[in-house]
Amino acid sequence: MVDQTESNDKGCPFGTAASAGAEYGCPVTDPTAMAEAFDAFEGPYRLDPAEALRWSRDQLPVFYAPKLGYWVVSRYDDIKAVFRDPILFSPRNVLEKITPATSEAQEILKGYDYAMARTMVNEDEPAHMERRRALLDHFMPENLEQQQDMIRRLTRKKIDAFIDTGRIDLIDGMLYEVPLLVALHFLGVPEDEIATLKTFSVAHSVNTWGKPSDQKQIEVAHDVGRFWQYAGEIIEKMRAEPEGTGWMHHTIRMNAEIPEVVTDSYVHSMMMAIIVAAHETTSLASANMFKTLLTHPDAWNDICADPSLIPNAVEECLRYAGSIVAWRRQTTAPTTLNDVDLPEGAKLLIVQASGNQDERHFEGADTFDIYRDNAVDHLTFGYGAHQCMGKNIGRMEMRIFLEEVTRRLPHLRLSEQEFDYLPNTSFRGPDELWVEWDPAQNPERTNPNAIHPRRTFAVGPPARRDIARKVRIAEVRQEADGILGLTIEDAQGRPLPKWTAGSHIELCVGAYDRKYSLCGAPEDDSYRVAILREELGRGGSRHIHETLCAGAEIRMRGPSNLFKLDETAPHVVLIAGGIGITPILAMADRLKAVGQSYALHYAGRSKSTMAFLDRVTRDHGARLSLYAGNEGDRMDLP
Repeated sequence: MVDQTESNDKGCPFGTAASAGAEYGCPVTDPTAMAEAFDAFEGPYRLDPAEALRWSRDQLPVFYAPKLGYWVVSRYDDIKAVFRDPILFSPRNVLEKITPATSEAQEILKGYDYAMARTMVNEDEPAHMERRRALLDHFMPENLEQQQDMIRRLTRKKIDAFIDTGRIDLIDGMLYEVPLLVALHFLGVPEDEIATLKTFSVAHSVNTWGKPSDQKQIEVAHDVGRFWQYAGEIIEKMRAEPEGTGWMHHTIRMNAEIPEVVTDSYVHSMMMAIIVAAHETTSLASANMFKTLLTHPDAWNDICADPSLIPNAVEECLRYAGSIVAWRRQTTAPTTLNDVDLPEGAKLLIVQASGNQDERHFEGADTFDIYRDNAVDHLTFGYGAHQCMGKNIGRMEMRIFLEEVTRRLPHLRLSEQEFDYLPNTSFRGPDELWVEWDPAQNPERTNPNAIHPRRTFAVGPPARRDIARKVRIAEVRQEADGILGLTIEDAQGRPLPKWTAGSHIELCVGAYDRKYSLCGAPEDDSYRVAILREELGRGGSRHIHETLCAGAEIRMRGPSNLFKLDETAPHVVLIAGGIGITPILAMADRLKAVGQSYALHYAGRSKSTMAFLDRVTRDHGARLSLYAGNEGDRMDLP
């Protein structure tokens, strides 16, 4: 499948193949037919899994796909619920081949004494957690800090080799090999073995999660068998150095201390599993990251100018275009998921890529926004007891890749090309990523200091307090007695992210961070809020009233929506008191726009203190009941 363009304006992935007319401009109207036709290996899913399952998120969030033999789960909350319960939703089928191995491939593996055991990724409780606790130490942030210099050294060496060429396949030139080398160093593989081990190339994605031909299975069986044998030889050499550093040395020591938990077969199996997991997922995620950022030049330029944006940019790339598209689970008992009955033994394909673009959790979910303050909520690393142990070393690699490249090649651009993706259920990333630049513009040619890092980052996810965009106050006005109205625009004149009724933003003004509901038109490029001056408050509203003026620049987080409007209700009653009109007004506007039945009740001490009274009366008069306390009108709630 070839991806020639990328756009935020996503339409129906099915083109004219489906019948006419529904929400989001997508002509899908029969979810049952779509479920029956769902193909995880061809067509829209292969090109863009999240967009291909938009119809599912909106109409049928849990469905059975007969072509695949799996129940597909597409919504954020449902995916998280599955991850949260590894007892009911077992990981035992995570590494099960989608296409069963041929007898010839199985015989080849036997010839290599291949005996891959369950590892942490597909192991049930309580064995999984016992082993995880025993082997977690090297993945702790304080220990991962020690890997930063090694990762940066490997990255810089690769960039040094191509920086004056002007054009390169970034995957071949850096993103394929560096994650593999990082994994081998992290494991503690001896230097003299790394050169040999990095030559092994096993097509795990297609072999386990795709539809390989019989001949491909034979080729992969030989590759896996040779890999297995060589990994065993390295382990024996590492056993001879009991005080060696690296995660495999730690695992070998745990094997000696608690052999009933960390068994011999487990040590051998984890050696292979970690190399595969740490290499391919990070390589693909990094390729997706550069492709995404280079197709969003505003984001790329912002990062080049301010490297402090890198940690959250990485999280947004993992959300918007992560390398792990979907994972698998199997029910251990009959259960119900989002009102769908699942039998015992049901196989589930939980599509994180779809959950990561679920509007129910992420405002403007199909828009790429490096300032998104909940980007870290993405499910690309999984969730719960089986969340990826290596997530923080993966983050570290991606941050260093991005910091090094944006510093040394800020003028980088994508070459004209088509992107091809392997047909499989679970992993996504381009085979090649050609980029180009003018070497004469390389910053280090005129500024020798450009070669030195500008920023290092703490290990782990970014702190929400560090995520905010610069905005400008476009207008200040008096909405009512004691209520200040603000119009807010992007500091660089770009459109602010779209939002939905019930959303709020957080304004960072001086020492104060305060949340305010949005009350303008969601389609506008700017935002409107109204702020009540609270004399007995903690000072935030007073500070805003006294200091903000048109032209002032501040920082802003959001939008976020914790009070989503249910547009499916047959009738909605909206009740607002005082400044509480702000989110309610946006909801009333939305209900009117979609033709929904509603009633609006608005109360205040006096009409002079009631914000937006003229607009509320003008736009919602037929559905409006007003209550001004000083006029004897009081809302009587049962």
